[in-house]
Amino acid sequence: MSEAVSRRSAMRLLALVGLGAGGCVATVPPGAPLRSGATPAPAPEPASAARIDSLLERLTLDEKTALLHGARDPAPLGQAGYVPGVPRLGIPPLRLADGPAGVRVARPATALPAPVLLASAFDPALAREYGRVLGREGRALGQDVLLAPMADLIRTPYAGRNFEAFAEEPRLTADLVAEVVHGIQDEGLIAAVKHFALGTQEHGRDTLDVVAAERTLHETALRGFEAAVAAGAGALTATDNKVNGVYAGESEPLLEGVLRGAWGFEGWVMSDRDATHSTVAAIGAGLDMEMPGGTRFGGPLREAVRAGSVPEGAVDLAVRRILRTMDRFGLLAARPAARPSRDAAAGARTARKVAAAGAVLLRNEHATLPLTGAAARSIAVIGPTGQVPFVGGGGRAHVVPDAAAAPLTAIRQRAGNGSTVRHALGEDLYGRALPAALLTPPAALDDRAVDAGRDWTYEGEFRLAADDEWTLLVHYTGQRPDVRLDGQELFPLRQGPAEVFTGGLLGSAPDGMSVRRRTVPLKAGVHRLAVTARGGERGQRFRLRHTTRATRAADLAEAVRTAKAARSVVLFAYEDATEGTDRTSLALPGGQAALIEAVAAANPRTTVVLNTSSSTTMPWLARTGAVLQMYYPGQEGAGATADILFGDADPGGRLTQTFPADERATPVGGDRLLYPGVGGRQEYGEGVHVGHRWYDAQRVAPLFPFGHGLSYTTWHYEKLTVRSGAAQGEPDGLRVEFTVRNTGRRKGTEVAQVYVGPSAQLELDQPVRALAGYRRLTLAPGESQRVVVDIDARTLSSWDPSTHAWALGSGRREVFAGRSSRELPLRSKAVVGSR
Repeated sequence: MSEAVSRRSAMRLLALVGLGAGGCVATVPPGAPLRSGATPAPAPEPASAARIDSLLERLTLDEKTALLHGARDPAPLGQAGYVPGVPRLGIPPLRLADGPAGVRVARPATALPAPVLLASAFDPALAREYGRVLGREGRALGQDVLLAPMADLIRTPYAGRNFEAFAEEPRLTADLVAEVVHGIQDEGLIAAVKHFALGTQEHGRDTLDVVAAERTLHETALRGFEAAVAAGAGALTATDNKVNGVYAGESEPLLEGVLRGAWGFEGWVMSDRDATHSTVAAIGAGLDMEMPGGTRFGGPLREAVRAGSVPEGAVDLAVRRILRTMDRFGLLAARPAARPSRDAAAGARTARKVAAAGAVLLRNEHATLPLTGAAARSIAVIGPTGQVPFVGGGGRAHVVPDAAAAPLTAIRQRAGNGSTVRHALGEDLYGRALPAALLTPPAALDDRAVDAGRDWTYEGEFRLAADDEWTLLVHYTGQRPDVRLDGQELFPLRQGPAEVFTGGLLGSAPDGMSVRRRTVPLKAGVHRLAVTARGGERGQRFRLRHTTRATRAADLAEAVRTAKAARSVVLFAYEDATEGTDRTSLALPGGQAALIEAVAAANPRTTVVLNTSSSTTMPWLARTGAVLQMYYPGQEGAGATADILFGDADPGGRLTQTFPADERATPVGGDRLLYPGVGGRQEYGEGVHVGHRWYDAQRVAPLFPFGHGLSYTTWHYEKLTVRSGAAQGEPDGLRVEFTVRNTGRRKGTEVAQVYVGPSAQLELDQPVRALAGYRRLTLAPGESQRVVVDIDARTLSSWDPSTHAWALGSGRREVFAGRSSRELPLRSKAVVGSR
């Protein structure tokens, strides 16, 4: 097996399977960076190559294969994976941590805002700073590889991990992925970019076959990964699912043809967790490492080599890629660089900066925000997440921070003395204790301790005078108690990702206990309750709690009274998304819609703060005064939210995904069978029309368009000029110039956006408009700035499946400039390819 498939061979191979070979128009050489400033990984020095050759000669087959899979860490740090290394030859172990929003290990770390909130700032420089925090923390916490960033697009609002992604737009995703990779690796940590490729669904992800056409792959789905390679990413993670009928980790067209052949990737490819599905096919296709164990690349790989079904050269090639990358990052040096100390204060500053920069003000009627004067002196904070910090989503992205304040605390501090800030729960997330007298025989179930090695059981009953609906909650440490109501197990121990990865806000109580919930209708009469708790090796604590129709009505009534008594209301709404499960609705969960309707009716100066994972439908929108999208804001989210609410910072974030007005009208179609797929098959039927491009093509009005976001000041765009020939020797590019003026009375931040229309010269289906560039700028009142955006030939090109290459969209092209994909006051035309 050759180390890299030749370009011609790759093209022949990929043409047969319908992927395409990668490549560019003549003005953009193969493997060129997607944006200026990105530098490819440097080639190893000859001395390094000679040393790696020497190591390979001295390694035994057992030692080689031990480098190609994870193993149990004898000194666990709580990281995701561990490769022991070969001590006798000076090859150190590798520790790999999860971490798109922080370094996930067995100790606190900086919990950064979710990547989708970072992306909302439209600021590549800030993305690099974000990456540097990840890189330094990873090194300081004993890690060598970080499984981040996630380069998959936000394809559908139903995807459970959208908060870990950046955007629906390929261009913006590519820019930000590249800078996060740079930032991580600036600090000496290896970035392992995930999930290559098309990993945008949790449901059935380990068996799903994702089908996408060649153009879709190159123009949209793979754009972030290509940018990561151009930025010099040290590793990539192969996704669980199949791509066009073949598991991604067994796809030679993807791994050898596109990744290494067309893009020139020189790092190594590891599997996602338990996503190695074979031995011979996977190693032969170019998968280098199995994580986290060695089910396929341990004993079975050694046996395959000895039996002759896998050439030892294939093993050597995989080992070489890993060692070469380790050498590039100084891990094979006789004296590796000392690990830095953790700078928690610097991480916290960046976390707050990012959370404020990415805050998106969706609505602001009648100057509801910012809170000033009388509006800032009488505030009702409503909602359970007003008094509980909402840091991040669940699953492997969940990071436990050193500390995180509740929004209520931050708002009280910012409002200061002389202001009244009251809180009402509105919705009870953690339940009330079951009254001991309700049960026969009486029992206190709100805080039971069970000794190690012992079991505790209760059997009893309770009587209801009328029909009711209860939500029963169990809080616990250790093994989950067995709770049966009328003989039915309420919290069964399920297997699979949805059980393993539950976490985040709703998955744990404020004191850290795990939490499970179950809502059940109950008839009037007697009900039997049985509880069994097992102490195990370390003992156990548990609480059994509940809410009823009466408690929920009381919470709602209290929220309405509190809202009426205040000048301003800040209502915190939430959705707790997690890896392992997709969303089934775009509405807020539980009774939150009714809570917002009732509170906003009582006080029209109600601001809804959304701590949600992705786009949300808002039937209650017209009643509100303001809506502020904060996504999952990290450990400093409370302070950043207060900064925006009180006007200490302008909301400079813009949506990186379209919010649909109706969840039946999205790019995956109103037919729910299209997502999460039919019979284990998911088709990217939208083609290149991902995100806002689909809404434009279908002429569907969104609730909020891509790029939308309000400011506390006003803006004016004028004097657009477009001429052929962008900077840096791009004769086939365009240079776009226009003026942005702050016409309001406050300093503000704007994101000026440039879009380009299709080319009539290309007989290919093209977007109505595609994002071509953007600039984030901050201006004082009355100040103006001339904005210059260069559009390169790559942005003006489409992938032609007939030639398996980029084709320049020449001829007259329309260019738009403005504040969002649907608010574009400036437009002009220019000729592409005129020189």
